[in-house]
Amino acid sequence: MDSLEKQLICPICLEMFTKPVVILPCQHNLCRKCANDIFQSSNPYLPTRGGTGASGGRFRCPSCRHEVVLDRHGVYGLQRNLLVENIIDMYKQENISSRPSPERKVDQPVCEVHEDEKINIYCLTCGVPTCSMCKVFGSHKDCEVAPLNSIYQTQKTELSDGIAMMVGNNDRIQGIISQLEETCRTIEDNGRRQKSKVCEKFDHLYTILEDRKTQMNLKVNAEQEEKLNYIHGITRKYGDHLESMTKIMETGIQTMEEPEMAVFLQNAKSLLQIIAEASNTSHLEKVEHGYENMDHYSVSFKKEGRALQNIDFARADDDEEEEDEDEVGVDVDGRAGQTTSGEGDSLKEALPPLLPPQPMSTLKPATSS
Repeated sequence: MDSLEKQLICPICLEMFTKPVVILPCQHNLCRKCANDIFQSSNPYLPTRGGTGASGGRFRCPSCRHEVVLDRHGVYGLQRNLLVENIIDMYKQENISSRPSPERKVDQPVCEVHEDEKINIYCLTCGVPTCSMCKVFGSHKDCEVAPLNSIYQTQKTELSDGIAMMVGNNDRIQGIISQLEETCRTIEDNGRRQKSKVCEKFDHLYTILEDRKTQMNLKVNAEQEEKLNYIHGITRKYGDHLESMTKIMETGIQTMEEPEMAVFLQNAKSLLQIIAEASNTSHLEKVEHGYENMDHYSVSFKKEGRALQNIDFARADDDEEEEDEDEVGVDVDGRAGQTTSGEGDSLKEALPPLLPPQPMSTLKPATSS
């Protein structure tokens, strides 16, 4: 059927012949309308009647370029090819019966150059749709053309395939975008979780430092209280001795004012003995030189400061030595720091030990000989 349809295609309009079909002297067929269009284009100065050829003229066959000479009847003097017309009728009937439903015809656009001609062919050379007159006499006469419907189906298929490919690409890109958005959310969640763990580790470090500071201050306070209590005790003894000496002095002054020599001598001997005993301070304790010094509690955190400045995240090779690989590592130092839950003990090891107060044997007050 396809080969038969090709034989029924007009070489001018590239569509199936329309009645009436005329046969040229060279035995080629044309639609009468197409033949009339060629005749009028080839003989533009001949008079016409009602838009049809009414006098003799000539034109060339579009199929074989044979010169066709017309009489005074013009294209109406050419014989009709009834056989081709009958074949077209039978072909159309068979084609209509085999099709489920006829397609609705859409108004075709007309050619801008030939306003009465519909665009019915496609110029393969220029890549534009055009009309049959442009192919025969116009700007596309030397171009290669094809039926409009075949190019329509081809380009429609290509466009459909292109759209389907773009839809697939859009779906793929949308999937990538969704995956990237999910990755962003995961990164944000992981960042928040890791920052929270880092803050927990630093809070734990702060707690260790605060506890250590409290313990060291307690040691200093304990010795401070011990020394103060001891000094206060000695101060009270010296105060009591001073008060006793003051009373003896007052007694001595009163004795010196006694006018009677016998009475004075009776009291002076015992008073002199009391003054001699009171003037002896050998029984009172004396504080050793440097007893007030607290320099043995001096601290230096240079080493620990350097260690704190080197705090960083654990390296991959450090994780192999850790017992807990899930926690965020805070590397205090390569020598003193750890990055797991044992970091508190390690930091305690890094801090200087609390110095005990000096033995009391070295702090006892000197006694006067």
